[in-house]
Amino acid sequence: MRKNNTPSLPVPTEADEQIALFEWAALQSGRFPELTLLYHVPNGGSRNKIEAARLQAQGVKSGVPDLCLPVARGGNHGLYIELKRQRGGRISEEQVRWIDGLLEQGYAAAICKGWQEAASVIIDYLQRKTEG
Repeated sequence: MRKNNTPSLPVPTEADEQIALFEWAALQSGRFPELTLLYHVPNGGSRNKIEAARLQAQGVKSGVPDLCLPVARGGNHGLYIELKRQRGGRISEEQVRWIDGLLEQGYAAAICKGWQEAASVIIDYLQRKTEG
């Protein structure tokens, strides 16, 4: 309970935030057809040592952002988003290195807390002028 005796609402998990974002993207795909290209990079999660080693040998890398929108806008090749919970969740050093590296390579990249912030970043990105 908080000081004013009202119960605090539970904070959605990162997975719940991501599900909500993809539900939003499906609803917005009429306005922004490019949203059908948005996908999740399944690099995270807990795995046993054998599975983790097998995936690493296949190219799974720590710190890769959660989401990719492979749509060019405003001089960027595409947009990557690291999605965190609205409260809690920390950014790892690997995630910071990936975001910095993507920015250096001409991608847009953002760290967003909650699906609403991610949706706002995506809309802003898609409304940029296309090059050409």
